Amino acid sequence: MTNSPEFHDRMLSLGLARVAEQAAIASADWIGRGDEKAADQAAVNAMREQLNQLDIAGTVVIGEGERDEAPMLYIGEEVGTGNGPGVDIALDPLEGTTLTAKDMPNALTVIAMGPRGSMLHAPDVYMEKLAIGPGYPKEIVTMDMPPATRISALATAKGCMPKDITVCVLERPRHDDMVAEIRATGASIRLITDGDVAGVMHCADPATGIDMYMGSGGAPEGVLAAAALKCMGGQMWGQLTFRNDDEKGRAAKAGITDLDKVYSRDEMCTQDVIFAATGVTGGTLLPGIKREPGWVETETLLMRSKTGSVRRMHYRNPT
Repeated sequence: MTNSPEFHDRMLSLGLARVAEQAAIASADWIGRGDEKAADQAAVNAMREQLNQLDIAGTVVIGEGERDEAPMLYIGEEVGTGNGPGVDIALDPLEGTTLTAKDMPNALTVIAMGPRGSMLHAPDVYMEKLAIGPGYPKEIVTMDMPPATRISALATAKGCMPKDITVCVLERPRHDDMVAEIRATGASIRLITDGDVAGVMHCADPATGIDMYMGSGGAPEGVLAAAALKCMGGQMWGQLTFRNDDEKGRAAKAGITDLDKVYSRDEMCTQDVIFAATGVTGGTLLPGIKREPGWVETETLLMRSKTGSVRRMHYRNPT
């Protein structure tokens, strides 16, 4: 056993909120300006600068890609002052670079932190995801159910008709058959163009009107979404999918041996975590950044799974 300092989630949570805030403020200059890379880079630079001010010995386990693909905040990068607890960090400095570039809703800056070894080291491949909100019996829906069966099971558990269920799905050609099957049940679908961390979070926030998330998206985003649901409540499952041997090789490099495993929420995040997200463009979860002469305003969602606490932090700062 090492004598690493204890992970004090309460003490670190406000610092994590600041990381998300500053990344959002940095990317705000690029909202609606059509340059995804510049928006992402601005968020990366700000997030990295803020992380390096925290008293942690942090390792990025979910980041901007492999070391040779990402200029900063790559998987395996060490951040923080080094004087503090060893922590795993999962982040997406700008979830929704396209949304930001086009000034479309639901772009967020997202970061989660947990003790060292607490998060699944997901390779940069696709993951089939399924999520529902809190308050349901365990395994009321499962990954091996067809979409129509999931709708029926959730409607029964909720005490409503399938037509009263709303499912969030990432709008991609690969989901066309699933979308048709869902709609055949009478359920409605909210299609999103990007940003499936926010998509999964929608099903745990009653104000959004979303009951379920399903479909495939990035595996790293799946781990971030699992961290959010661990704080918000709700159930989630993810299964890695592979298109070729190169992607299977990435999984092996990440230490994954069972390529068919279905991961539950608590297998993707095995210990208590803290999670922060700041709105960049306005959406159903968070308002976007507001600017007025001399001021910038943000709103950040800050959550701790240990206590189940959810804070909404309004930040108004002179520019």
